[in-house]
Amino acid sequence: MLILMLVVSLVSLSFFSACTPEEEKPQEEEVKKVFFGIATGGTGGTYFPVGGAIAQVVSNFADYDNVDVVATAQTSGASVANCNLIGKHEIESAFAQNNVVYWAYTGTEIFKDKEPIKNLRAIASLYPETIQIVALKKSGIKTVEDLKGKKVAVGDVGSGTEVDARTILNLHGITYDDIDEQYMSFSEATDALKDERIDAAFVTAGYPTSSIVALATTKDIVLVNITPNMVQKLVEEVPYYAAATIPAGTYKGQEEDVTTVTCLAQWVCDADLDEDLVYNITKALWEHRDFVEKVHAKGKDITLETAIDGVAIPLHPGAEKYYKEKGLIH
Repeated sequence: MLILMLVVSLVSLSFFSACTPEEEKPQEEEVKKVFFGIATGGTGGTYFPVGGAIAQVVSNFADYDNVDVVATAQTSGASVANCNLIGKHEIESAFAQNNVVYWAYTGTEIFKDKEPIKNLRAIASLYPETIQIVALKKSGIKTVEDLKGKKVAVGDVGSGTEVDARTILNLHGITYDDIDEQYMSFSEATDALKDERIDAAFVTAGYPTSSIVALATTKDIVLVNITPNMVQKLVEEVPYYAAATIPAGTYKGQEEDVTTVTCLAQWVCDADLDEDLVYNITKALWEHRDFVEKVHAKGKDITLETAIDGVAIPLHPGAEKYYKEKGLIH
């Protein structure tokens, strides 16, 4: 009888052991890759190298929870084209001049015949974009008025540079009827100057601009001053411009300071982006901006203190959350 009870007990124990589920092992959550594009400009400008540096920062430091953020800088037609890309939800983010961003959002000025791009949101103001008028020394061009009758690159179609060129020429009483305008990217314009196919070019970019640096090593160039009186007039009539100086020695052969005007480069994005994503991207930028400074001289002008300067459209909620934490917004 004792043996029988022992056998029954063992069988029962085996039965209940078999019925007891094994201790479940915690499963690792699957890592989700999120691809994040940054539309910049042409390879010869400032947007592209700065965008490339920021993309590296985002890819290395913006991961959160189980999200792996993979950012890439993409060449594009610059400001106007970039705002249109975001309007069509064809890119996650982009660089653009602050004036162009405002016009796109409000449907004014060059966007007046189009639907306002209401899904534009700001991440940050980055650095001043200086309007540079570069001419071959042999062209004899010394003033803006000297551009009359000359072949002048005015920027890509749909670029902020083209807007600036038209604005500055008009303020000097010059229209495209007075010049032989050429629509070119920065790289195309400096190549054309190098080959002497054009006489001058407008370049709106942070200085030193790589394409101008390269040009100055092979050609004698001049940077055309906008006179102080005209600078004052521009600043009064076009409120998004500020007076600026390109210091002597910025480019080879530039022996004197050059007076001009500047606007701001801004990083904007699609309003539909996840708040946590944009928060962590914004945080990555400002906690690792020193890397951007190592890559390009304009990095020193990208500061948290000026992150919301000149922002005239709504901030993305993710960026706004970060700036509130840092006390920039109360």
